[in-house]
Amino acid sequence: MTTGNGTITEDQSVVSNDYATALGALILSVVFLLGVPGNLFIIWSILARIKHRSVTTILILNLACADSFIMGLSVLFIIYLAKQTWVYGDFMCKTIFYLCNTNMYASIFLIMLMSLHRMVVVVLPRRLSARLSRKVVIRVIAVMWMLVMVFAIPSAVFRDVREDVADKRETRLVCAPNHTLAKHVRFQYAFETVSGFILPYAVIIVSYVLILRRLRQTKFRRKVRSEKLILAIVVMFGLFWLPYHIVNMIQVAAEWYPPDSSTREKLDSISKSSRAVTSAFAFISSSANPVLYTFAGKSYIRQNGLAFMARLFEGTSVDQTNKKSRILGKDTVGNSTNDSTPSVGIPLEQSENIE
Repeated sequence: MTTGNGTITEDQSVVSNDYATALGALILSVVFLLGVPGNLFIIWSILARIKHRSVTTILILNLACADSFIMGLSVLFIIYLAKQTWVYGDFMCKTIFYLCNTNMYASIFLIMLMSLHRMVVVVLPRRLSARLSRKVVIRVIAVMWMLVMVFAIPSAVFRDVREDVADKRETRLVCAPNHTLAKHVRFQYAFETVSGFILPYAVIIVSYVLILRRLRQTKFRRKVRSEKLILAIVVMFGLFWLPYHIVNMIQVAAEWYPPDSSTREKLDSISKSSRAVTSAFAFISSSANPVLYTFAGKSYIRQNGLAFMARLFEGTSVDQTNKKSRILGKDTVGNSTNDSTPSVGIPLEQSENIE
């Protein structure tokens, strides 16, 4: 609905639907119990157990730190959904949702950097890929963090605390988007989906298409473990965030219809009633990675105990410590030692530990 000053508010808030808020709170509770200890264990494994960290490991460390932080904030959302009223004030309303959006952008951008790094290592000549040192990657990550902080600004600008206009029985406060014009709605959600999902995923897909083409050209007989792990992270993130961005596009589509249109009413109803659940579902991606790593490293658990996660992240570079005498052309990334096909141009142990 539109108020007297022209500000667009929502007919139905995200906490007006009892079923949706209950389901959202349940999902977030499970996510918190799995995600916080899981991501803290990843951080501990990397910082305490791995001395020489590869580029992929550095990216995973940043991803785990971002996920741990957002998992800590999930407690506030659980309370919000359980009480069905916002109790933290306007400043926290803007700040918390800003941090959530920052995490969303950081997660997909870090996954994109993982894919780009694998593409550079596998596709480009050794001379070019060798220039991708850890110092360069750390600088790229620093720039990325500054960029995502800028991208997340609209989530703070277009959000505040107000009374729930849908609930006439009692006074209920909601922390929700509050746009002055319809074009602001279209800008925020379209920008969020395009820059935080569609474009990064396009880069990821192109990277893996190039990697697969290179794999076929060189007839690799086995794949690098980190390749499969990163691909699994990509798929997992996409599955959990896709519903959220579909709701974004539904809300954008609704704004193109007249205010009194029945189609707009239906689209608005779908987006508002689904927002709490899809947002909570998106949080699962932050807690899913530790579970994914555990399954990927299960073969190490009996042998390495609590160090199994470090063993996994060291990956193929650890597996090759006894083969450092192998030279370029004899054992390259993904090739067996007797493979006579052309090499990718960088030894396996160097592909994960480029200095």
